[in-house]
Amino acid sequence: MTQTALITGSNSGFGYLIANTLANNGYKVIGTMRDPSGRNASVASELIAKGIVVVDIDVTDDESVAKGIAQATKEVGPIDILINNAGVGTLGWQESFTIEDFKKVFDINVFGVQRLIRAVLPQMKQRSSGTLIQISSILGKFVLPFLGSYNATKHAVEGMAENYRVELAQFGIQSLIVQPGGFGTDFGSNLLRASDKEVAASYGEYADAPEQLWAGTEKGHESENAPSPQLVADAVLNLLKTEPSSRPFRTTVDGTGLNPTIEKINQVTEEAMQEIYSAYEMGNLFQLKKY
Repeated sequence: MTQTALITGSNSGFGYLIANTLANNGYKVIGTMRDPSGRNASVASELIAKGIVVVDIDVTDDESVAKGIAQATKEVGPIDILINNAGVGTLGWQESFTIEDFKKVFDINVFGVQRLIRAVLPQMKQRSSGTLIQISSILGKFVLPFLGSYNATKHAVEGMAENYRVELAQFGIQSLIVQPGGFGTDFGSNLLRASDKEVAASYGEYADAPEQLWAGTEKGHESENAPSPQLVADAVLNLLKTEPSSRPFRTTVDGTGLNPTIEKINQVTEEAMQEIYSAYEMGNLFQLKKY
C-alpha cells in the first residue's frame, strides 16, 4: 500500500531533496512551503510537475498549519509520515541574542515542529499507525560556538522526539530522529543573526569571530570533496524502507567523518534510556505496538 509523506520546508535544501527522493521511489508526497504562488512559485511548479502536491504552510502560524493539513488530507488522503524539516540556522555570540531573537528561532525550529505534530496526530491515532521523523542535527547531541540558539533548538527537538517516542509507541505511532552533519545547502544564506550589536562589540577583537568561523565552514562546504546533501535524503528513504521494528531511533548522517563519534554518543544515550525505563518498569514503552 502506497504511503503518503508530508515534508515541511520542501522548497530547498534537505526538504527539497527528500521530497524528490520519496516521490521517485513510489511515495505519495506532499511538499509544504511558504508562498508557493509567489516567491517560491518556480520550485513549487517544478515539484508539481513531478507529481508532488504542494501546500502552503507557515510553520509559525497555527491557522496556516491547520488549514494546510486539512487541504493536504482532502487532496491526498491520510498522512502516514510526517517529516519535520523546516528550520533556520543562527549565528552570533549567544549573549547577543535577545529574548525576541530566541523566540523567533524557537518558533520555527521547535514550536513549528509541535504545531505540525499536533495537526497530524489525531488522524494517526485514529488509524493506530504513523511515523514522525524529525530532521534534527548532530548539534542536537553536542554544541559548537556561535550557533548557540540553534544548538538549543535542536536539543529541544531531540527531547520532544524522545518523549513522543515513549508516549506514542503503544498507539502504533513511531517517533524517529535523523541527525545531519554539515552539508552545502542554502542553510547558510538564511541564517538569523543576533540583534544586539553592542553586546557583540563588547567581545572586542573577537567580535567578528562568528562570521570568521562561518566563512571557513562555508568554504569547506564548497570544496569538491564536500559531502552531498543527497546523503540525508537517501538516509530518510532507507529508514522508511526498513521494517519499523528494526529502525534505529536516531540516524546520523555526516560526511565529514564524525558519524562514528556521534553514534557513540547516541548509543550511550540509548543504553541509558533503556536502563532507566527498565528500572521504572516502563521498558514496554519503547516497543512499537502493531494493530
